[in-house]
Amino acid sequence: MDTFLSAVTIYLFLLVVFRIGGKRTLGQTTTFDFVLLLIIAETTQQALLGDDFSVTNAFLLIITLVLLDITLSLLKRKWPKLDRLVEGVPMVIVEHGKPLADRMHKARVDESDVLNAARELQGLKRMDEIEYAVLERNGGISIVPKSR
Repeated sequence: MDTFLSAVTIYLFLLVVFRIGGKRTLGQTTTFDFVLLLIIAETTQQALLGDDFSVTNAFLLIITLVLLDITLSLLKRKWPKLDRLVEGVPMVIVEHGKPLADRMHKARVDESDVLNAARELQGLKRMDEIEYAVLERNGGISIVPKSR
């Protein structure tokens, strides 16, 4: 029972931490972010397993975590408000070539992030060539170019 409760607690804790961390946490993973994720994974492993490194305990943890994830996905499908709470919603951060500073600040995105996405996705060089830039739920930035 301790294993199950530990798995539920860690799962919920990580869900909240990554939700608070924002969309850009995983959308722009740097080398340091990757190292930080490895440290979090190692810390989580120790908290989950404790002194019990048995195969049975590992199987129980894996099954519990997968079942929690499946349950959460089913609940999000049934209750769209839960989906928006857990995953967030897409956010327009540039409209008609004008950066929406308050939204960009809130999402911790700057103009160079938008221009980088515009260059990579659409081959655009300037902000005034962008009709809309949207920060997606997965942390990526979608670019809609202005009509030419």
